[in-house]
Amino acid sequence: MKVILKTDVKGLGTAGEVKDVSPGYARNFLLPRGLAISADSGNIETLKRQQQAEEKRRNKELEEMRNLKEQIEQTPLVIAANAGEGGRLFGSITTKDIGERLARNGIKIDRRKILLSEPVRQLGEHQITIRLHPQVDATLALEVKAE
Repeated sequence: MKVILKTDVKGLGTAGEVKDVSPGYARNFLLPRGLAISADSGNIETLKRQQQAEEKRRNKELEEMRNLKEQIEQTPLVIAANAGEGGRLFGSITTKDIGERLARNGIKIDRRKILLSEPVRQLGEHQITIRLHPQVDATLALEVKAE
């Protein structure tokens, strides 16, 4: 019996897949628990439309992230901070600070997407990586100046 999985089923497959299972397994386990629906022509057509809509949504999101990447890379960020002798900052510039400054410039990014191996503690120019999408990373030019 062919079924369309509605959710991920361990050992069987992931949501949206069409699987051939024994009639007893489908009738006694998958269908009553709402894990799958029968794979008749109407349900298969609905699945295809849903997959096409999901693919369109993913492509649109990827395109938006690529546009945001261009915007980020064209806009250098300047942050003024208190520094001592030798260019060492009294505090540090964290992902929160970078995220807030980007938001002031009209670019809203979740601070967890800003990748810093450690906080910025020196004056000068720094290259910061921002993971916008699994396929899109932007490089932000950050300049830290003394107040």
